[in-house]
Amino acid sequence: MSEAKVVAILGAGPGLGVAIARRFAREGYAIALMARSEEKLQAIQTEIEGSGGVAHSFPVDATHPDSVAEGFAQVQSQLGAVSVLVYNAGVFPMAGILELTPEKFSQSWQINCFGAFLAAQQVLSSMLEQEKGTILFTGATGSLRGSAGLAGLSVGKFGLRALAQSLAREFAPEEFTSPILSLMVASAPPNKPSKPNSPQMRSPKPTGNSTSKTLAPGH
Repeated sequence: MSEAKVVAILGAGPGLGVAIARRFAREGYAIALMARSEEKLQAIQTEIEGSGGVAHSFPVDATHPDSVAEGFAQVQSQLGAVSVLVYNAGVFPMAGILELTPEKFSQSWQINCFGAFLAAQQVLSSMLEQEKGTILFTGATGSLRGSAGLAGLSVGKFGLRALAQSLAREFAPEEFTSPILSLMVASAPPNKPSKPNSPQMRSPKPTGNSTSKTLAPGH
């Protein structure tokens, strides 16, 4: 079991997932890499370990409760309690309402939203015991507005944003000196930087000390 703080990244793949893993590794965290593809996880693990970091791979299907529960049980056993959860799993189906099949719509919602709910359930108990912890969800412009041909993405990402707000308001009571933070990170449209008062940059008003924000990259 690692003595370092543990970050669990569910959706640790190419791009943002591996970038998050690299950053936390530089900060001295033990990295729990979680995704469906064991081959991709092993490649990231090898890179992190080659740089002197600590990383373990845990194949997990974010849409299956038993798989998520088993994955986090293994993280607890091999690395210890999760200090930071990053939910980065996502799928981006592009299809109009009439072309989008019920199966694809359901799968998109499960990956983009339901898996985050399952993951949060797995880490909240230990975070509440320690009275601290961080939960991060990565979003997209679809978290803030729907677009033609992207209903499959936007419905899940809207739900993910609502989940972040609900978690923050429920699990950051005033008596916590180190409140649990539930943060929704949403990207601004390419080549269109957000203005301070634009929809992409507005944050919902928290209740008490709960915190749920929507941030553009770099904030």
